[in-house]
Amino acid sequence: MRCLKVAFGMEDDEKLIDAHYGDSNFFAIYEICEDGSYRLLEKRTNKAKEMEEEDEGHGDPRKFRAIIEQLRDVDVLAAFRMGPNFLRIRDQSDKVAFFTRTRDLKVALQRVIENFDELWKQVQEKKGIQRNM
Repeated sequence: MRCLKVAFGMEDDEKLIDAHYGDSNFFAIYEICEDGSYRLLEKRTNKAKEMEEEDEGHGDPRKFRAIIEQLRDVDVLAAFRMGPNFLRIRDQSDKVAFFTRTRDLKVALQRVIENFDELWKQVQEKKGIQRNM
């Protein structure tokens, strides 16, 4: 069965953060499968949250690299909103960014399930590009 590893940027146990992904209190890492099943794998502390940022506090490439490094085993970065580093995530990483358009974790999980085939396709394309580099 096809499954994706998805990291939600969280404010607390029920709500995605209403700020940039890199400012999340922690990441809720879920395995979400094509049959609609999902399970929480872990809650991972955001070690980049307290980084002093250049670029007037947002979009710092060092923070981008720190987030990607601590989520290197994840396929999809799911967020209510993302900041300037979204373009770096899209263009310079093997991660797929997904906007949930909700802060409610239960609804966000459902939206990933509803978009599973498209997310799977994007993840496979990213992996193919990375292998060919």
